[in-house]
Amino acid sequence: MPRALPEPSIDSFDLTVILGALAEPGRRALMTELYRSPEPVDCAIIVETAGLGLSSPTISHHYRVLREAGLISTVAEGRKRIVNVRRDDMEARFPGLLNAVLGDEAQSPGR
Repeated sequence: MPRALPEPSIDSFDLTVILGALAEPGRRALMTELYRSPEPVDCAIIVETAGLGLSSPTISHHYRVLREAGLISTVAEGRKRIVNVRRDDMEARFPGLLNAVLGDEAQSPGR
């Protein structure tokens, strides 16, 4: 049975925490790949696509930091983790931030 992992509410988003999460190159690369996908994706597929060459514990840490900052939501389905960028929440709280940080090249199709 799928279960959502804890994430902050929109009201508790902290710009400093969000920018800190995005400042690390590995996390920013993960976010860029996630941002390109209009649909939720298996986090393992994104790691393969991004080709970061990081260890599994490091990747897990990056996903946790991004989730705790409020940038992504994660649903656990057995051993699989489905990840989605919280686009609408981020846009409601900090309009234009994701595009400004990730750049136009990360724009997902049709956005």
